[in-house]
Amino acid sequence: MNIQENIPIVVYDDQCYLCTKFAKAVDFLSKGKLAIVGHYSNQGVQIRNQLLDDSALEMFWLIDEKMAYGGRAAIFPLILSILRSKKKRSSEIKFQNNCTQECKTVKSVFIRSASLLSNSKKIKLK
Repeated sequence: MNIQENIPIVVYDDQCYLCTKFAKAVDFLSKGKLAIVGHYSNQGVQIRNQLLDDSALEMFWLIDEKMAYGGRAAIFPLILSILRSKKKRSSEIKFQNNCTQECKTVKSVFIRSASLLSNSKKIKLK
């Protein structure tokens, strides 16, 4: 996967039920215009190694031409990317249901929501 050709990219936790639901909602709202990659997929590992740092698994990321936005910092750029992106992706995204945690409980929803609001990071790309 050539990262530059697939920008903007959303990277999410593909082992979490709630995060997968979030990624499906982003894919639906963007009408397939954003590349969506799981943290634990081959492409996700490649992106984490090349662009992101040790905190990559703590939040979802939006990667554009100049910056990688994580967590709370990614919400506004994500909305803008959904509205502005013109490219139509050629491949269908396959979402995995590999939930290895207790993701479907009310407590998990609050924990993930709090995590989204408390974690925020920006990484300037070269």
